[in-house]
Amino acid sequence: MNLSSDPDRSGQPECSSRHGGRHKATSGVHFTVSVVLPAGGTGERTGLVTPKQFYMFLNRPLISYTIQAFERLSWIQHIVVVVAEESIALTRDIVQRFQHTKVRVVSGGATRHRSIFNGVQALDPGESAATPDVVIIHDAVRPFVEEDFLLEIAMAAKENGASGAIRPLVSTVIATTSEGYLDHSLERGKYRASEMPQGFLYGVIHQAYQKCSEFDFDFGTECLHLALQHTGTRAKLIEGPPTLWKVTYKRDLAAAESIIKETLCRSACVTSDGSKRARELGRCLQKVMASLDMELDVLPEPIGDASRLSKEWNFIKLFVNGSGLSEVEETVKALEAANRALLHPVVVVWVRLDTSDGMSVSETGAGHLPLMELASAAKLQNILLYGIHFLLSEEDAGFSEGSVKRLAELTYTLIHDRNALLAGQMLCA
Repeated sequence: MNLSSDPDRSGQPECSSRHGGRHKATSGVHFTVSVVLPAGGTGERTGLVTPKQFYMFLNRPLISYTIQAFERLSWIQHIVVVVAEESIALTRDIVQRFQHTKVRVVSGGATRHRSIFNGVQALDPGESAATPDVVIIHDAVRPFVEEDFLLEIAMAAKENGASGAIRPLVSTVIATTSEGYLDHSLERGKYRASEMPQGFLYGVIHQAYQKCSEFDFDFGTECLHLALQHTGTRAKLIEGPPTLWKVTYKRDLAAAESIIKETLCRSACVTSDGSKRARELGRCLQKVMASLDMELDVLPEPIGDASRLSKEWNFIKLFVNGSGLSEVEETVKALEAANRALLHPVVVVWVRLDTSDGMSVSETGAGHLPLMELASAAKLQNILLYGIHFLLSEEDAGFSEGSVKRLAELTYTLIHDRNALLAGQMLCA
């Protein structure tokens, strides 16, 4: 297989504990782990022509977010994506466009289990190399899986032969008669919903599929049950976070996009022209942004070195009276050179703090046309540039709570929504 290693490239939004998740864990995996992502769904339940795994969020398909959730982890070696034959070219294009380096794309089968088996077999390189110790199977339309939970699944699979995620049942399960009447209900507290990811020793899942009947391949839905039925392996079940949900219906697409946007607006940095007023405004913004659940780093000098550009920051540039457009342009160019906007749009907000009185309409609009031209070019590189005009009288000794709050809320909205149609606009706060 031509599967290359990955330098643990960052870029995948991580769901934090406020979404019901866990805190990021440090890897302690000392065995080989690979992943199989079945992605052959047709998207019938979403009611869309495009299969949901290829639905676009912020100019990037859903499947790419899921791939990156695994690819960013140094202890994940290989990822096999299993798709329908007619989607192979599209998937390979996605892998190339978003520079996924651990991925191999293979053709699926007529059913889910046939597709997963194709993925498991693709992880066997033959006599030239060893198969992975553990295989994690996960749905391509569950993009919000977290590293610490994947660690739990991998460790439990290595120790027990198989492991799987579970969640409490939300609704009571009932049985009906053939005439459509209630027969009986199950005691909800005794049952759990089986979810993904699921982990297996390679030998366990490979042997289970080799022993599958045609009925298993055509109608089976549960990998853990196949492992129990055909190898006698009892899976260790681990309760997972709420973020394991699967994009299934059309309403789930909107929920997924909301979570993606929220994860991308958690942090930003503020740089300024170094003036006292700009530094003071930066500190005021930092306090207000904290109340909006955004972590704001106030830097004493403009962004320059590549290590800072590699952080998952959005950027707020503060300038008093002067234009500052040339410094904004330098930041945009640096972001382009660092390829920071490959996986999702990066937001740059240029804030012009004016302390002069009686400004004319032409003066307040100065720089709008150059901003539009710069923003238009930046948008082609997935960088969204916005302008905000913030007027403050010279007699004002400080910044009022109300004015800073307005500026913070407008800035937060621009970073959160990432509305490409507003790029290049000079807004007023």
